[in-house]
Order: sequence, then C-alpha cells, then structure tokens
Amino acid sequence: MAAPQPDDLSAPLRLDRYLPYLINRAGVSLATRFSAALRAAGIALQDWRVLAALRERDGQRLTELAQRTSIEVSTLSRLVGGLEANGLVSRNRDSDDARAIAIRLTAAGERVTATLTPAAQQLEAAAVAGLTQDEIAQLKSLLDRIYGNLAELPATDDTPAK
Repeated sequence: MAAPQPDDLSAPLRLDRYLPYLINRAGVSLATRFSAALRAAGIALQDWRVLAALRERDGQRLTELAQRTSIEVSTLSRLVGGLEANGLVSRNRDSDDARAIAIRLTAAGERVTATLTPAAQQLEAAAVAGLTQDEIAQLKSLLDRIYGNLAELPATDDTPAK
C-alpha cells in the first residue's frame, strides 16, 4: 500500500500544521522543562537517556544501548566515558561473553536516576493531560511508527542509531 500523501503539495506549507515542526516543538518544550532537574543532578539530556535505559535494563553492551537510546555509537562511547568518570556507570566484562563489555549503573547512577524519574514522569503526565489512556497509547504507537518509517529511509551521515 502506498504511503498517504499530503492533500495538496502545491499549497503553501503551514508550519503550524507541519508534522516535523510539531514533533520538534513538543520535544524541545519537554526537554527545556526537564533541563532544570537535569542541571540540578549535574547531567545532560543525553546522559539521562543513557541512565534511564540502563535503569530499565542494566548491563547493556554499547551497540544495544545505542539502539535503545538512538545515540550514535561514537557519541555514546564518549557519553559513557563521561558518566563513568563521574561515577554513574561502570564498564565490566559481560558475564555471558568475556569478550564483550557490559555497561552498568553504579549505586550513584541508580540514585541519580531514581531522583530524576519522578520529575520525568510528572512532566510526561503534564504533557498528556486531557488525553485518555487510549489516546496516550495511540500517540506513543504512532510516534513509534513514524520513527520506524524514518528508520527505513536511506541513512545519512547524521542518521542516529536505530
């Protein structure tokens, strides 16, 4: 089945109805509002994504973590190095494969993540206020589908990890 197309490609673009703009606007607003809590914890938004992903499933390899966080592997490697230097994560040999390195939260990383999680959840609740649980589930599903559609496009130099 062919992908649906905008109704009229010759019509002027309306920024306030342009999906990439709407998604970005919402994302920037969420990130801006969460940044105060992140600054208080001494971490950046990308650090939070790494810590939250590890809290969800600890002991991931770098490539798995890159996929989970949508952070390019070389960028993620630098982030993990900084988090390790700050005592928030550790890198150890994987217990299942001694050749692989598993990234784990330290006790300090767990504390930081546990402290920030309620703020993240409260912000999400504020963002979806007035939506039903079904609408929230549908919104998340649609955003996953959009991301999947974009992941199918040819990669560019700036394309993040899937």
